[in-house]
Formats: sequence, structure tokens, C-alpha cells
Amino acid sequence: MVDEGVDELKPLLETLRGAGYGITHAFGAMEGYRRATALQMDLVLLDVGPGSTDGFAACRLLKADPATADIPVIFLTSSASLEERLTGLRAGAVDYIVKPFDPAEVMARVEIHLALAESRRSRIAPATRSASPPDRPATNDDGAPGSDVDRMLMQAAERLILADLGHVLPLRELAARVGTHEKRLSRVFKELANRTVFEFVREARLHEAHRLLLESAMRIEEIAAAVGFSSAANFSTAFREYFNCTPSACRQAGVGRRAPDA
Repeated sequence: MVDEGVDELKPLLETLRGAGYGITHAFGAMEGYRRATALQMDLVLLDVGPGSTDGFAACRLLKADPATADIPVIFLTSSASLEERLTGLRAGAVDYIVKPFDPAEVMARVEIHLALAESRRSRIAPATRSASPPDRPATNDDGAPGSDVDRMLMQAAERLILADLGHVLPLRELAARVGTHEKRLSRVFKELANRTVFEFVREARLHEAHRLLLESAMRIEEIAAAVGFSSAANFSTAFREYFNCTPSACRQAGVGRRAPDA
């Protein structure tokens, strides 16, 4: 259970404990994320305040980590915003419960998602199920996670970038969405990917454009816009510098290679 305040959740906490569930409570989404990576949780209830991004960031990090990716996350919120609910579901939540809620309803949803998670686990090979989770480095005294969490930060950021190359978030907002700040996210990409965030985005756009040139009938101008270039001219220049080939020549060569298999 992750929540900014506990008073309104007391009835729910009592209901969960009365049903025999063990509960650990964290104040703040990122504290909850750190606790979830340290403990073997079966489910996470994440209370999200209106307009807050920390809960979404914590969920993205959990889903980016193979050790916690299968933990069901249910959001609790007082927001009636459809956009905010969709953001939570896209971040990886399995359910969204709007306050005020009835503890019995939350219990029913918890039981359903625990049963679904158990069903998924039962289909995993015994050897896989018995494997021990990877050791995690301890956090530093100032609370800064070690390299394993850095890897999760980068993976979560990569997913956000690749999800919509045509509208990549500014660095500050991208960092906030994964629960960190610009300086750290820049360092993580430089250390783990040996490139800046900007360089990663540029290469991802060019590789996606290359794929679209060979696998679609989109015009070059459409491809340039789809992957986030401001103009076809800028796209063509960047593509030629990176691939040593113009977009049109690349497409012609690709078509020629595939022709015998047609």
C-alpha cells in the first residue's frame, strides 16, 4: 500500500488485515517503489493524488524491472480525469479505482487480480519459478539508488521515448515521468548507453524511419513527420549523415533486395 495520507484508508487497511493479508505501508510513491523492489510483494495499491506524477513514475519503474514487472498495480485516486486514468493504465496498472470507494469493492478487485497473477505464475516452468531474484545493490546514504535502479530508470525512459517518437517529451518532463531529474537521467544514459538522451532519441528516430522506408508505402515527408523531424529536409540530411545513403536511395535499394523473394 502506497499512500500520502492514511486516515481515509483506515477502513480499507482494516478490511485487508481482517482478510489475512500482510500489509506494508509506504508514504510516497518512490518510497513504495523502493520497498517493492526490496520485498516480494504480491500486489501494490498505489494512491495517486490529482496532478501527481510520482505514482505513474513508480509504476513505470516497477514495470521496467523484470523482478517486479509481474506485480499487479492498482491505482486509487480521487481524480475523475479520463486522461489521468489512461495515463495510469498505460504506465502498467491493471486497474483503477476512483474515490470514494467501498472497501468491499477494493477487496473484490484485489482478490481478482491476485488470482489472475497466481494463474500466470502457475504457467511458468518450475525452474523459472524457483529461481532466486537478482541481488540488489543497497542505496547510498543520500537515498540515491545504485546501478541496478539506474538501469530501470533508463529502460522506463526508453519505453516512453519509443512509445511516441513523433512527440518525445522534453528532458525535464521525461525525467520527471520516471521519477528522477534531468542531471541523473542524462548521466544514466551516458554511463549505460554511451550516448546522451538526445543522441538516443535521434538514433531511435532514424532506425524507425529506416524500417518505415523499407516496410511501408508512406511518403518520405510522412515518415519524417511520424518520427519527429521538423521537416523532410532536416530528416534527409540526418538520414544521409547516419546511414551514408539518402532516404530515397535506401528505399530503392531495399525494394531491390526484396524483389526476388516476392
